[in-house]
Amino acid sequence: MQYNQLGDSDLSVSEICLGTMTFGQQNTLDEASQQLDYAVSQGVNFIDAAEMYPVPAREETYGSTEEYIGKWLKEQQRDKIILATKVAGPTRSMGWIRSPDRNLDRRNIEQAVNDSLARLQTDYIDLYQIHWPDRNVTLFGGGTFNPKNERDTVPIQEQLEVFADLVKAGKIRYLGLSNETPWGVCQFTRLAAQLGLPKIVSIQNAYHLLNREFEIALAETCHRENVGLLAYSPLAFGFLTGKYLEDIPKNSRIGQFPMFGGRYRKPSVKDTVAAYVEAAKQHNLSPAVMALAFVRSRWFVASTIIGATTMEQLRENLSSAEVELDETTLKDIEAVHAENPNPAP
Repeated sequence: MQYNQLGDSDLSVSEICLGTMTFGQQNTLDEASQQLDYAVSQGVNFIDAAEMYPVPAREETYGSTEEYIGKWLKEQQRDKIILATKVAGPTRSMGWIRSPDRNLDRRNIEQAVNDSLARLQTDYIDLYQIHWPDRNVTLFGGGTFNPKNERDTVPIQEQLEVFADLVKAGKIRYLGLSNETPWGVCQFTRLAAQLGLPKIVSIQNAYHLLNREFEIALAETCHRENVGLLAYSPLAFGFLTGKYLEDIPKNSRIGQFPMFGGRYRKPSVKDTVAAYVEAAKQHNLSPAVMALAFVRSRWFVASTIIGATTMEQLRENLSSAEVELDETTLKDIEAVHAENPNPAP
């Protein structure tokens, strides 16, 4: 396992991060603990969660993911683990989270941090991330930006001032963004520099073979601002494994929760997935390993966030850390990408 410095921080994170959004929904406490134990045994020191997890979000399971991690974490050497979690942004749904507005104001942020600390059974969070922006912004493959959707928002400066106080209090160490845009990254870094407030060190956005839009503008932005990408959904919700090409397995995530995966049902996605699966076959790689090794190979990726519901999946995903794609494989990947770039943004 290799390790990368995360932005301007002193965090040295494993190039593979264990995502946990299935803990408390598809994975029991025992299964979650087994995943965590195995990942750590393979060199993973980076664990990512969120206050709203598990997904799909439900009132009866709210916070279970962090609670599972907390029960496991209290038996570990805390300083050996880099723990990341997230504060949920404004949303019309999930009314059980904090207050009715869920804006990123002082009251909401402080409550979110304190609640996460209690569930995680720890005194501090290494990387605290804004799960999605407080302002009007396009999210989760939802189309193009529309200024007609503008609404009241908590100013970025005000958000940073709250996080600065939480850093001073020792409750969080570093700040990151998620589902952000180039404009957002630049605003957070500019205000931090001007006002002496905490600088973001990471951005957690979707990046995979079916969605390489990060490369267009965010890659330059993050390079110049020294912000590392934590690539989520590197297997495109499992579609890049090829398991959905013929049918939808009943025990799969889409099989259990058919409301998900809409962006992966867009025209040409299936044909593109089939082309990547064939490319993997030609190079004697599993589609999952090839897809994960590709993401890990990109210069702007600080860590690739994997997720699994079975130990077999976890072992396969972690094995990708040992795979370096050769020039021929990368050339074949680029050929598929050129034929149909970003079919599932």
